[in-house]
Amino acid sequence: MMNRRKFVKAMGLGAAGIALPGCLENLQVNGGGSGDRPNILWISCEDISPHLGCYGQEHAITPNIDKIAAESVRYTRAFTVHGVCAPSRTGIITGMYPSSFGGVNMRCKAIIPEKIQCFTRYLRRSGYYCSNCDKEDYNFNRSEQAWDQSSRDAHWKNRPVGKPFFSVFNFFNTHESKLWSSKDFESTHPAKLKRSQWQKPENMSVPALYPNTDAVRKDYARLFETITEFDYFVGECIDQIKQAGLYEDTIIFIWSDHGNGLPRAKRCLYDTGTLVPLIVRIPEKYRDTGQSKAGSVDDQLVNLIDLAPTVMNLAGVEIPDHIHGRAFLGRNLSPERKYIFGARQRIDERHDMVRAVRDKKYRYLRNFENYNPYFFHLQYAEKCNTMKQMRKLYAEGKLNKLQAQWMANKRPFEELYDLDRDPYELCNIADDPKYAAVKKKLRSALEQWMLQTRDTGLLPEPELLADAEKYGSEYDILHRRGGKQQLRRLLRIANIAGKPENSDREQIYAALKDNNTSVRCWAVIAIGQLPVKTPEDIAKLEQAVGDTSPSVRIAAGKSLYRSGLKSPAVNAVEKELKNDAPPKGVVHFAIEALDEMLPESASAVETVRKIQSESTDPYVNDLIKHYFSQVNEVVNR
Repeated sequence: MMNRRKFVKAMGLGAAGIALPGCLENLQVNGGGSGDRPNILWISCEDISPHLGCYGQEHAITPNIDKIAAESVRYTRAFTVHGVCAPSRTGIITGMYPSSFGGVNMRCKAIIPEKIQCFTRYLRRSGYYCSNCDKEDYNFNRSEQAWDQSSRDAHWKNRPVGKPFFSVFNFFNTHESKLWSSKDFESTHPAKLKRSQWQKPENMSVPALYPNTDAVRKDYARLFETITEFDYFVGECIDQIKQAGLYEDTIIFIWSDHGNGLPRAKRCLYDTGTLVPLIVRIPEKYRDTGQSKAGSVDDQLVNLIDLAPTVMNLAGVEIPDHIHGRAFLGRNLSPERKYIFGARQRIDERHDMVRAVRDKKYRYLRNFENYNPYFFHLQYAEKCNTMKQMRKLYAEGKLNKLQAQWMANKRPFEELYDLDRDPYELCNIADDPKYAAVKKKLRSALEQWMLQTRDTGLLPEPELLADAEKYGSEYDILHRRGGKQQLRRLLRIANIAGKPENSDREQIYAALKDNNTSVRCWAVIAIGQLPVKTPEDIAKLEQAVGDTSPSVRIAAGKSLYRSGLKSPAVNAVEKELKNDAPPKGVVHFAIEALDEMLPESASAVETVRKIQSESTDPYVNDLIKHYFSQVNEVVNR
């Protein structure tokens, strides 16, 4: 059987060939001057793809970034592990796939075992001063030992004299919320920009993904204006380093936490949501032979979970074996990645499960909950002017075929894209026989990764929360003895659930008897997905409504609804909201189901109103708000 180290070497998952303590001596031998350890500066921003001048973007006004890029290595295939901030930053700060320890649901609070730490804790133990200004947004409660200072006042200048520093400065104004003002474009130019730096919407190039309208062009123009704001910020950060005489003693990283904030970009696992800029400047005295040459371009596959081990490697700090990322700079590097993996789970108020794998030419996606639409209604995302425009034009029948596909109420189980020919991933070739071998290879790589990293996503969130309390943490659910076997059973039935056939009934019915709740949950989903339901199928669903687990009962209700038994389905789900003390996550699960069962679930309005009066969960409240808005539409028709 393949052990972990052989697997990570083959898959590009981890830190084989880790940096050893002796690297401190190596730094000095390798042109480290006095032997001082490098300072390390991260300049991060929110919500931008590689929309910079140095990446060839014609509309970008980024002179400060372009200047440092000329002294740096520019990575052209750097990706985040998720298309949204909290899971992405969770992966960055731990160097791990958040799906491996229950940290992939948006703004969850996973319980983590002691061995999983913010990597800055290891830097601090080795003598670094670590500061963060100021965004964290981790999906777990981090240790107080993670930072010397993490606040709006945090700065490398606050360190004790003589200490090397690792310092993070995050820029917020590129965030998607800053695009909302583009509706009143001419009156809302960023204050810092000169008039000559204002963008002209009529000059914007709009990808075929979106309708080429004034509203969309204004969003793009505002995006580029906020990126110029970021360029000012980068210039200020670097000027401070230079004024302190530390420019040649400091390694500088510039990156974004995920792709831009427009629809089918942020929150998604396509290149539009995960491909990011990454620029690294290493002063001559800290460079290894052939690395980070001024003005160089590197097309190797990099995942931002690789940032943590790379910083540790450059700092001469030993990389813990549990870290999934691999160092891509410094000494003792493992082979380059063959694949980039990504995971999407609950996005704000909506549950979803998508996994993706990409090599240098193709991307493969697995939509485990392919009965979901591409564009969920998310209270936050609906504020985007481009989203509003797409909703409006779709309702009027004015989107073309490529654009309208993202409004579909259901997705294919598998997606495959040739990124050389189709960089915006608009034409799914998963069913093209010419690409069968490619699909098989990537599908296999994805499933191996899920098993090796013990992907927690196949556990419905209420079960994930319940099992975490039972076993001590989300990580321990599948990393305990027997966990991998449990995951294999889950993956087997989840694969069937995506595209079940009549010949699968025997396996589905067997899974209904499994002693594991999550397996049974996927089994009732599989019945709901069968193209033709038999009387026995319906009987199985009606029986599952009485299961011991609320997750199974709600999933069975949703499958009954899809099978045409709408009133019994609504009654089954509403019943879960009438329990005095439902387990964690169950209310969210049930409200989401009722929202999907409209208009029939309007009968549950009084029950939902009672939940609203008691709920303090912002995501549950967002679901309830949408539910009531839809109920009002039904009433007013």
